[in-house]
This record gives sequence, structure tokens and C-alpha cells, in this order.
Amino acid sequence: MKNAFHVKTLSLGGAIAALYVVLTLVAQAFGLASGAIQVRLSEALTILPCFTAAAVPGLTVGCVLANLLTGCAMWDVVFGSLATLLGAVGTRLLRKKPLIAWIPPVASNAIIVPIVLQKVYEVPDAWWYLALTVGAGEVIACGILGLMLYKALNKVPRLFEGA
Repeated sequence: MKNAFHVKTLSLGGAIAALYVVLTLVAQAFGLASGAIQVRLSEALTILPCFTAAAVPGLTVGCVLANLLTGCAMWDVVFGSLATLLGAVGTRLLRKKPLIAWIPPVASNAIIVPIVLQKVYEVPDAWWYLALTVGAGEVIACGILGLMLYKALNKVPRLFEGA
């Protein structure tokens, strides 16, 4: 029984990673996945740690793969994925309070991604401006779409049971 738990958890984490990559590629096709103004549809998945701990590594691995596949610089892969990891951990810690659990990914990305944009991609805009634009995209993805996803998934009993 214990092995079944690990297999289900690993499978769920892998599925979340794959979904993160696919949604990022869809957003990339529409020019939304990177840059100073970005709305990654995949960031809506950062609400999933409210349901399962498997989402934390799943989101992180998904972000690493998505950043590699969309041609991000290596420092962006590292620090962008770190922002996703920190956000996912924060969401997991706030899992009992879903109305505010979407805030950690917004905060971590709004703080870290502007630094990456300035240092790695030499975007000349001020940090505070980039924090506002990245933060706004994160509010749309995590706050609006993420909460919609939470409400939809919360209606499916036992979806994440045992994972």
C-alpha cells in the first residue's frame, strides 16, 4: 500500500509538471509567457498545493522544463523556477486558507522575476515597474484563474485523495 502511495504521488507530480509545460507553451504561442508583461496560464496551477503536496515538486519541475523549452537564459531557469518553488511552498503552507493561498506565488514572482529581467535580459525598466507588471500578470493567473481552478477542483470529492 505504501508503494501505491508513492506511485500515485509521483504520477500526480509528473502530470502537474506536464500540464504546467503545456499551458506555458500555449501562453508562449500567444506571446504571454515571458517578458516584462506576462500572464502564464500555467501559473494558475500554483493553487494545486492546496490539494496535494505532490504539486510542489510538480510545479517546480514543470517550470524548469517550461523555461528550458521556451528558450530562457540559464539564470532565468534557475531563479524563475526558484520563484515558483517558493510560491508553491507558501501556497502549501496556506492550504487551509485558499482565499489567500494564491498570494505567495504572486509575491515571489513579483520580487524575483524583475531582478532576472534586469540582470539577465538587461531590461532597462525600473524594478518597481517590472514588479508591478509581473505582479499584475501573476494576480490574473494565480488570483483570478487560480481561484477559479480551486473552486472547480474543490467540487470534485476525493480527486487528490491519497496523494
